[in-house]
Amino acid sequence: MADAEDPPEVIPLFPLGTPLFPGVVLPLQVFEPRYRTLVAELCALPDGPGRRFGVVAIRQGWEVEQVAPAAALYDVGCTAVLRVVAPRADGGFRVVTVGADRFRLLEVLVPDGEEDPPYLRARVEWLGDEEAAEEAAGDADGLVPAGGAAGTVPEEVVTEVARASLEVLTANVRELFARYVAAVAARQTGGDPGTLPEEVLEALEPDSADDGQAADDTAELLREVSDDARGLSYLVASAAMLTTEDRQALLAESATRRRLALESRLLRRELTLLETIGAVPVPLAQLGATMTQN
Repeated sequence: MADAEDPPEVIPLFPLGTPLFPGVVLPLQVFEPRYRTLVAELCALPDGPGRRFGVVAIRQGWEVEQVAPAAALYDVGCTAVLRVVAPRADGGFRVVTVGADRFRLLEVLVPDGEEDPPYLRARVEWLGDEEAAEEAAGDADGLVPAGGAAGTVPEEVVTEVARASLEVLTANVRELFARYVAAVAARQTGGDPGTLPEEVLEALEPDSADDGQAADDTAELLREVSDDARGLSYLVASAAMLTTEDRQALLAESATRRRLALESRLLRRELTLLETIGAVPVPLAQLGATMTQN
């Protein structure tokens, strides 16, 4: 990733209907001629992090081709790094990408003439270092006693309290997400007890649910990021059945602590809706958001 103080970098854009998050695996079927060109150009580069494009979510109800792209796209996105490319007989590609670095759009560049690439590009600023700096400082927001000044609390105390509170918040979101996955599974499979993984069963009442393979897969991902606050925050953001606006807000949040706090509120909201309405909008299989630690 480029340093946050470097001049804006120009990267290719790939608009999609939902945001991509760091660490999340994104498979794609590439069939449009302009994106075939993009994949072919990336494949000509050395294998590695340079084979990337920016995924940005399209605002609901907007068509990129019918309005100014800058108005149709959200301003925070995530790069997708090519990991696997499989050419198709029709000239398209099957590709597997992994979310990498968050960025903010500064200027969307529309093709203008034969010398320009046929796809959208953008000048971007990188957002990853902002989070790193906040986390390294302990993200002391809200930790100063009422009526006190930040300087009155020793730095090591602030850091220790911040770390402990982040662990508590992480455990809370992990439990809420396990309950959420189980609640979705219960309502889609009839609600009979069954083979939910241990992490999910521990968050359930004894008569709560059966699962299905998607719940197994999601619980396995939950185990993999169990002690990784940042990884957990991106797993929840990508796997929970949230609106594009909710997901975009989570992607735009630079601090893991605040992202988890927002997810805690969102998961409580969704659990309340599940319990009240007793229905879920999409198949449980869509809860499986593959992640990588790379």
